[in-house]
Amino acid sequence: MTVSDGPDPAALAVHYDGRRFFNPASMRLPERPAEPEAQTPSQHRSTLARTRAIVRWQMRARPRWPDWLIDPMPQGDPHAQPAAGHVDVTFIGHATFLLRVGRRGRPPFTIITDPVFSLRCSPFRSWGPRRHRPPGRTLAELPPIDLILVSHCHYDHLDLPSLGAIARRDDPAVVTLTGNARHIRKAGLRRIVERDWWESIALHDLIITATPARHGSARTPFDRNRALWGGFFIAPDRHTPHAPSIVFAGDSGHGAHWRWIRERLGQPDLALLPVGAYDPRTLMRAVHVNPEEAVEAFSSLAPHRAVPMHYGTFQLTDEPIGEPLTRLHAACVAAGHDPARFAPLPQGTVRSFGRRAETGDAPSRLDLESPVTD
Repeated sequence: MTVSDGPDPAALAVHYDGRRFFNPASMRLPERPAEPEAQTPSQHRSTLARTRAIVRWQMRARPRWPDWLIDPMPQGDPHAQPAAGHVDVTFIGHATFLLRVGRRGRPPFTIITDPVFSLRCSPFRSWGPRRHRPPGRTLAELPPIDLILVSHCHYDHLDLPSLGAIARRDDPAVVTLTGNARHIRKAGLRRIVERDWWESIALHDLIITATPARHGSARTPFDRNRALWGGFFIAPDRHTPHAPSIVFAGDSGHGAHWRWIRERLGQPDLALLPVGAYDPRTLMRAVHVNPEEAVEAFSSLAPHRAVPMHYGTFQLTDEPIGEPLTRLHAACVAAGHDPARFAPLPQGTVRSFGRRAETGDAPSRLDLESPVTD
């Protein structure tokens, strides 16, 4: 594991005021009206008002999802050996993906993102958001994990029981954003690397860069925005030049950061983008994209393909369970994109993605192949 230097104080100042992290004003798109951030230094005093609004929303009658859904039998074998220069992707649910990067002459490198296998994403066993469908694969069905990526500390992304189970079984390394290691250590994980936005780590023929997101963090009422949030750009190094590059966006509202990522790190081959937990917009607009904004993010990042996430598992907000994917398809059509390029991956199904170099100066493209079969 190669570790770069610690956070640059000048760079950190862009989104840290000495006590809390915040979303910089430059992240807001200029053509959009001012929005209720509650995450910049001048707006910390609005936290109480925002909390009251959230409590009022939670206490009112809300539409309810079906109690329990069973998905079709998943296709593919998550233990299969991906071809060199390919990545096998398994959507486990919410923001949890298994990524198996094929390497020539060596075993694949296995990554899991924001692993959550628990029944609830909550500090309590009997209260808080509960699953409405099982994980697409259980942990017992997965191969050994080499690396965990943790985007931020909200309970639907940083689940201590799931992290602890992986720690006891595999003892993997962890890459996360600044300030989250103190939470992750409670799961028994020892090899944890924190990164600020734009900082990288070279690891097993991959370069993993922490990327900005427009969001927030908290695990209690008293630690709001004390840890950073973000996503990850996974790129091949010179030893694996033919592997696809991948963006895992984590949680995010809409903003200029999608364009920043493309301009600074290049067009990804594959983007894993959130599309759910967006209604009511007055409360969620600053922290969660809706499907139409996810398509705008797709346009800004310009990947060849994208897979939606952050929908259909935990009812965090008011939209019906099937609405995100319906609106995503319509938004792709309205924007002139082939909906097949930004299409859901059935839970538990393994699909192989490979990079295809174009001639001349054209960007690389990603071929979506058939599901991996046993």
